[in-house]
Amino acid sequence: MTTATVCVVGSLNADRYLGLARVPQPGETMLGSNLGLYPGGKGLNQAVAAARCGASVRFCGAVGSDIEAEFLRDALASVEISGEYVATAEGPSGAAYVFSLPGGENSIVVAQGANAQLAASDVASAVRGASVVLTQLEINLDIAATALREARQYSAITVLNAAPAHPATWEMLPDVDILIVNETEAASLGGLDALRPHVTVVYTRGADGVTVYERGGGVIEVPAFAIDPVDTTGAGDAFCGGFVAAVARGASLEAAAREGAAAGAVVAEHRGAQTSALSHEAVRRLVDQPVSA
Repeated sequence: MTTATVCVVGSLNADRYLGLARVPQPGETMLGSNLGLYPGGKGLNQAVAAARCGASVRFCGAVGSDIEAEFLRDALASVEISGEYVATAEGPSGAAYVFSLPGGENSIVVAQGANAQLAASDVASAVRGASVVLTQLEINLDIAATALREARQYSAITVLNAAPAHPATWEMLPDVDILIVNETEAASLGGLDALRPHVTVVYTRGADGVTVYERGGGVIEVPAFAIDPVDTTGAGDAFCGGFVAAVARGASLEAAAREGAAAGAVVAEHRGAQTSALSHEAVRRLVDQPVSA
């Protein structure tokens, strides 16, 4: 088995981008612009970000039996992530339809496709030997729970990005060391006051920065970096990847959150969630600069 520092268990999607002035109303037809196809999915985005930020990464997921499957496998190979634990399922690969709006904002619709067919047995093998295991909720919930539970058995640091938000997060928390949520996700889970007694919470707020609530302990504020966003689609995923890469190197929660914020900022300044502009060197250059108040 290939050794790895970080194991990401998650989704792979072919992201189809379309630029729009606004989201169309029901029954309305609009002209778009800047049609593009990019590799994506929360799992794939986070794995690529972690690799670009210097981590050795193992990925566990599933692709379909279509032309997009090779496209997604190539995205992993491009950053030297092995496809050993990427299963091939019947039917289409996962897909996301991204409506890119003015100011860098976006609206997204996801079709699970092959992501729904990832097996628990694949996950158990993939997490063995990793020091940090990261998963999200864009795959079947029982698979995410299995990844966390198996990782805990191997004494890995477990990180859950509770996105898309789901009440089942509460059932997973006993196996979670660090929970990453944004404002919408935290609110859907009952708020920070409800979460904090149970788990360390990394609370991301985009341009307002990041707050780390240590379980039963202190509060760490990490200001945002001042940037001019171009496309925020993958910024949250880049944060997760940069964060776990730093955690795997033994960084403190504050340092890891700062590196995650820098990774998110680099990605938001470019188009495409897996921009090659993201690198450990780019993150370090930003981390070494002053941040906004």
